[in-house]
Amino acid sequence: MVKHYRPPGKKKEGNAALFVTRSQALKQLQITLPVFRKLCIFKGVFPREPKKKFKGNHHTYYHVKDIAFLHQDPLIDILRARRVYEKKIKRAEAKKNKEHAENLRQRIPKYRLDRIIRESYGYPTFEHALGELDDCLTLVHLFGTLPASERNQIDAERVHNCRRLAHEWQAFVSRTHKLRKTFVSVKGIYYQAEVKGQTVTWMTPHPLQQVVPDDVDIKVMLIFLELYEAFLGFVNCHLYHSINVKYPPILDPRLEALAADLYALTRYVDANARLPVVNSEQVETTQKGAETEETELRLAQLQHQLPSNEPNALMHLVEDVAGEDEEDQITRECKILFRNMKIFLSREVPRESLLFIIPAFGGIVSWEGDGAPFGESDQTITHQIVDREFQGHMFLSREYVQPQWIFDCVNTKIILPTNDYTVGRVPPPHLSPFVDNEEEGYVPDYTKTIKSFQAAFRKEVLPLPGVGQDSEDPQNLLVEGIIDRTVANEAAQRK
Repeated sequence: MVKHYRPPGKKKEGNAALFVTRSQALKQLQITLPVFRKLCIFKGVFPREPKKKFKGNHHTYYHVKDIAFLHQDPLIDILRARRVYEKKIKRAEAKKNKEHAENLRQRIPKYRLDRIIRESYGYPTFEHALGELDDCLTLVHLFGTLPASERNQIDAERVHNCRRLAHEWQAFVSRTHKLRKTFVSVKGIYYQAEVKGQTVTWMTPHPLQQVVPDDVDIKVMLIFLELYEAFLGFVNCHLYHSINVKYPPILDPRLEALAADLYALTRYVDANARLPVVNSEQVETTQKGAETEETELRLAQLQHQLPSNEPNALMHLVEDVAGEDEEDQITRECKILFRNMKIFLSREVPRESLLFIIPAFGGIVSWEGDGAPFGESDQTITHQIVDREFQGHMFLSREYVQPQWIFDCVNTKIILPTNDYTVGRVPPPHLSPFVDNEEEGYVPDYTKTIKSFQAAFRKEVLPLPGVGQDSEDPQNLLVEGIIDRTVANEAAQRK
């Protein structure tokens, strides 16, 4: 078959004029494939699927406007300059000129992702940007638990930075009592928080030794992580400033050395949150005088009356009075769930997860080890979380429960009886709060038991089974066990 060539001087038409292959894009941009991949991830450029693949099905196609968009970005010049310096460093190391190679490493051009984040997440308000945190938090929490590996190009400094960003986010959610749901699965632990009206869901891996599989392209994940680290740092900075806390936080070096970063962050946030608000109110009190409201005047007076060694007493007053109008009904319920409870964690339970959950619902928590607020022998402890039957010494003044009791209480928003969660007993099924039983068409038995507990807690009267329902509805008959699923499906089709 004779091929029809385009006459010289005639422009391209159709898909050939709208799309280019990846190799053609590399020649136009004059960069390598790793740099092109990083630039596409940063700028949000993805391959396209033209209706007619004029170069064959084995090529990857990009839109010409996307390539022109990358060509005009200032970041491409910095990436080209970095490539030149990398070649010089490699040449100096081959000549065993270590001093020259070290000087080149110090002079290598650096780039910032602030402009990229403003362009990529440039939503009308900050609340819209919070909706993009799901994948960001999951990836940052994942790399915070991975071991440093030179083969996979995972630096120890990057792992520590991911842990710091994850703990800062958890400290804010715990301090503002915005955690709503949690679920322990085989993959990891799922969390859901509601921050500034936006629902954020993320997953953290189990606190076990993580192994990086060989079939995972870790280089692509590291490029996404570089963007997500800058994005999460921007979000944490904005959230901390919203509660009048300086960012980045200054941690206690003793607790940081003992790997109690989350507890150190919680202490820092509790000690500094809303204190600038009280100081600004003091200034307004001295300037305006009579215009100051009664609540602000009372807080300013109490600040002078309290001794200097009791900052926590003023903190509780500020939390109760100043934050009363800002909190919704759900936040107030979550804030008092574990109130007046002093919980101690044994060494075999997932400490980091429980240190995040319990303070988020108003509880006081400690653990076994250095840097803990109180020890196991404290007589005021009400509950101890254990996960093994044998205990060296058991106190009669406290209850010993399994870790699942904490997660189920959080999901049901009530304090469940501890009889089914005692040590040595098989706990009830751990139900997922992310599943809608009405849509699934199946209501577990323990869900009915939880509803009865919730009704008793709220002093409500539940309707009798079948009252107020359509007795001929096949779904209701299926739930009550009168007919099986096959008969219900046939009846639904006929109906």
